[in-house]
Parts: sequence; structure tokens; C-alpha cells
Amino acid sequence: MTASGRPPNQLLQLLDVAGFDLLRPHLATIEMVRKSVLGEAGTALRYVYFPHGGSVSITVGLSEGQIIEVAMLGRDSVVGGGAALADGIAPTDAVVLFPGAASTLEIAACRAVAAASAPFRELIVRHEQSLLAHAQQSLLCNTLHPVEARLARWLLRARDLSDSEVLPLTQEALAQMMGVRRNAVSLVAHALQRAGIIHYSRGQIEILDLRALEKTSCDCYAAVKAQHLRLVGAVPWG
Repeated sequence: MTASGRPPNQLLQLLDVAGFDLLRPHLATIEMVRKSVLGEAGTALRYVYFPHGGSVSITVGLSEGQIIEVAMLGRDSVVGGGAALADGIAPTDAVVLFPGAASTLEIAACRAVAAASAPFRELIVRHEQSLLAHAQQSLLCNTLHPVEARLARWLLRARDLSDSEVLPLTQEALAQMMGVRRNAVSLVAHALQRAGIIHYSRGQIEILDLRALEKTSCDCYAAVKAQHLRLVGAVPWG
């Protein structure tokens, strides 16, 4: 809990007192385990998740079997909120990338609170707009920008959510999230390491020069932040 007595999730921190009082009795806390599935496209959701830390990868699968990440969610987000207010069916896959705690809310309780609290309902809707903007920016980035800029953007986002310079991640997993070949990630990571921007070893990437990494990233990183600030009202990072 934070000094406000609320879980350290941005949306729960932003919710008005009356709305949070409605929500509080229904919240439970869990530990999100790496690689655990929080939602599977086309299946019914049981819970909505408000991460306190760690990160959740929102992915879509292609017919060729390839998986591409369209957004990374964490302490600034809710997982499954939009689906809860719609038909309760997950539109995408949601898999824990970095472990961390989260507040959970059953779908029925989420709908009940949303029906009783206009501020809570509006917060979920605004977050879904931010998530859509995030996904659209990711699509644009993956289409137009070089791997080096995309890798820098991804690492910056992961750092923001984990609040750590050290990211437990293999190049293979990173390549899968970015939708590129592993050797492409390896070449770019090697160049960034030679430049003293990152250090990577098996299963771990450490950011050594944050400012240089920000300069390497494309404008998409700042654009996603700006959209989230405009729609949700605050950013707890960067």
C-alpha cells in the first residue's frame, strides 16, 4: 500500500474517494508469476488486474504462428478492464513478462462498480483509449522504424514499468515480442553494448546509459507517454 492507503497502481490512485470505497471490498492481491496467462484471446475473463509492478505483454498471434506484442502494461494500467465492461471476452492474449504484485477484481464486481461509479467507468474507458493509442503507435513503429530505435523504445518502456535498470530477459524473448529475427536483435544489442549504452548477458539486459538510450529511441516512446498523460491524467514514470 502507498501513503494514500491504496495499492500502488496509477488508476487506483487516480480514482475518486467514493469510487475507490465502492471498489475496495472487492479487491484482492496476488503475485503475478512470469509467463502466467492472465487472458487468452476469445475466452471469457474471470478477473481484471491492476498491476502494482512487473509488466504484462499484450500480444496477438498471426496465422503463421508468429506472436507480436502490441502493448506492454504495468502499474499505469489495467488488464481486462475494457473487456469487462463489454462482453467479458478477452480480445488479445495477456501474459506476464516480468513478475510483480497486482490487485484483482472479479468481472461481475467490476461491472457493478462501473454501473455505480461514473468516475470509475470513465477511467476504464480513458485507459482503453490510451491502450488503443499505444497499440496503434506500436504498429506504426514496427512498420516504419529501424530495429535499433524499436529496441531502445521497448527497453525504455520495460524500465519504466519495472523501475529497474536490470531486465531479466533473453534476446530470444525480446525478438519474439518485437516480431523480428533473433539475429537482428543480437546485432543491434551488440552495437548498443559496444557504445556503452547497455550490457547484456545470458538472460539479462542492463541499461548503462539512460540518456543515450532515449536518444537512440524513436519518437514513439514520447508519443505513447503523451497520449497516456492526456487521456488518463498522469504518468508515474519517467
